[in-house]
Amino acid sequence: MTAPAPRPAPTAARRRVLERRVRWVVAATITYNVVEAAVALAAGTVASSTALVAFGLDSVVEVLSAAAVAWQFAAPDPETRERVALRAIALSFGALAVFVTVEAVRSLLGGHDADRSTVGIVLAAVSLAVMPALSWFERRTGRELGSATAVADSKQTLLCSFLSAVLLLGLVLDAALGWWWADPVAALAIAGFAAREGLEAWRGDACAPGAALTGVPTPDRSCCPDPDAGAR
Repeated sequence: MTAPAPRPAPTAARRRVLERRVRWVVAATITYNVVEAAVALAAGTVASSTALVAFGLDSVVEVLSAAAVAWQFAAPDPETRERVALRAIALSFGALAVFVTVEAVRSLLGGHDADRSTVGIVLAAVSLAVMPALSWFERRTGRELGSATAVADSKQTLLCSFLSAVLLLGLVLDAALGWWWADPVAALAIAGFAAREGLEAWRGDACAPGAALTGVPTPDRSCCPDPDAGAR
């Protein structure tokens, strides 16, 4: 089977269009996640829900990630800031994973029962509808642009949709069936997702920014194979 031909680099005019799109979707992601974090943290505190608090903290990390992308693309040459932005994304995910794991284990060992949260259930359902669209748009743009940071941020946004499903399941099981352990177990699942994504962002940086996460092979980024090679 022959190897796929490398994708042609976008023209200077096309790059400017793509960079504007990244800034737009980052602004939209930041706005939504600020609201999402505030609602989740408030509802989680009221209901004593570890999963809701973890979800809110994940939204805070997503805001930091999007802000790192915005900072990168504010530079005249965004690629010069890519390494630092990727490291910031990876470290923020790692910190989230550690904190949520500790809190979830404490809840499980203590037999803590969270209160029912209708606000949390509605929030998780809305996020499950909104986040996949934002992630798809940023990932598509980032891959064409060849930006590892934009693709990494889009994966964080997609992670939020997965976590929304996990959170929704945990909250519904707890509210409908009284399964108190579903809440901290959902929080542990969120922590696991966060740890994985942080590790992938870190590895994407170590293997030359762009190649591992975007799948856009370039002559000086040969350490990572094109992840789409087997699909084409």
